Amino acid sequence: MAAEIYLETPLTEEKARSLHAGDRVLLSGSIFTLRDAGHARLIAALDKGEELPVDLQDAIIFYVGPSPAAPGKAIGSAGPTSSYRMDPYTPRLLKEGLRGMIGKGYRSEEVVAAMKEHAAVYLGAIGGAGALISKTVSSAEVLAYEDLGTEALRRLQVKDLPLTVVIDSEGNNLYETGPAEWKAGL
Repeated sequence: MAAEIYLETPLTEEKARSLHAGDRVLLSGSIFTLRDAGHARLIAALDKGEELPVDLQDAIIFYVGPSPAAPGKAIGSAGPTSSYRMDPYTPRLLKEGLRGMIGKGYRSEEVVAAMKEHAAVYLGAIGGAGALISKTVSSAEVLAYEDLGTEALRRLQVKDLPLTVVIDSEGNNLYETGPAEWKAGL
């Protein structure tokens, strides 16, 4: 049976290695938001030898472009986007110290191999639950790429953001093992 884990950032290597595919996580602390256009800018900065606008060591990036915040709210609806769009950039960012990613959907073999090499995890958020997810966010601050609008690089403070470990640091993949376990139980 999968464990339920209260997890605080930063996501150190030790914490990442303690997570297993299928674990339910309630994440609290500081995370970043970014999608594909922002990822391309991070890689371009690295290619030019420039310093990144944030330190990725033991960081988590949530693949989201939140809607504008309603009055009195930190953020609008914040549902995950499809993670495969970040796959071309992910191995390089993992090499830079990125330890966790939050999104939805499958990841490439190259990403899974890089996750195993760098002890990283992929956490799934529930698509379609953006309004509920936004209730876990206490603050949101644009840090870079403001011209990208909702897809700007932000720092979020979250409390008990509900997630599931989809791919762990050993490469175990819930998208593969889950259906097999379900079929075995029939």
